[in-house]
Amino acid sequence: MTVLPGPRGGAVDGTAPGASPAPRRTSTRRRLFDAAVTLIAEQGFSATTVDEIADRAGVAKGTVYYNFASKNVLYEELLRDGIDLLADSLRRAADATAARGGTRVDALDAMIRAGLDFIACSPALIQLYVAELWRTNRTWRATLTSVRGRAQAVVEDVLRDAVRTGELSAELDIPLTASALLGMVLVAALDWQSFQPDRSVEDVHAALSRLLQGRVGAGRS
Repeated sequence: MTVLPGPRGGAVDGTAPGASPAPRRTSTRRRLFDAAVTLIAEQGFSATTVDEIADRAGVAKGTVYYNFASKNVLYEELLRDGIDLLADSLRRAADATAARGGTRVDALDAMIRAGLDFIACSPALIQLYVAELWRTNRTWRATLTSVRGRAQAVVEDVLRDAVRTGELSAELDIPLTASALLGMVLVAALDWQSFQPDRSVEDVHAALSRLLQGRVGAGRS
């Protein structure tokens, strides 16, 4: 079973940050999220039923509807919370690098490692996210666009600071570069998990780090 990373102010259980749901309901919602992300990754959204989600989570069908109005709502909240957690991981990595006195490129490198660690813990969630990027007819498309923007904005902030301080060239296309960096991590990590699972996260990070230093780092003024 894929287990989403630990809670971020209640995010994993689908509650708003700062909310304090009862521990039992928090646990139930987490089990429903874990069950849904695993099943949908295995057989697709349309083929996955509420009955199957409830059965995999070990709860009654009515419990699913008590916590989420529909399967669509469950999945929408799953995407929102999961990608928010990824964005938080990237931000913490960047902040920790800055606190140590590292450069912005060092921060980008730390974010690559944070992204790989996150995906290693939640490969099914990222598989779903990547798959949904190509579908434009889903009811949660606006939510997906929003949460994608949050994750990308974290990378853009670091790139913008690097350009402002002269660490990177002013000619850098910040939005496209941020998208390319995120895409590199997502695709490389999924390929690693699917086809090269014998490789360590350190090995994969080292390869992507060399790409970062050679491409983005080479654009320094």
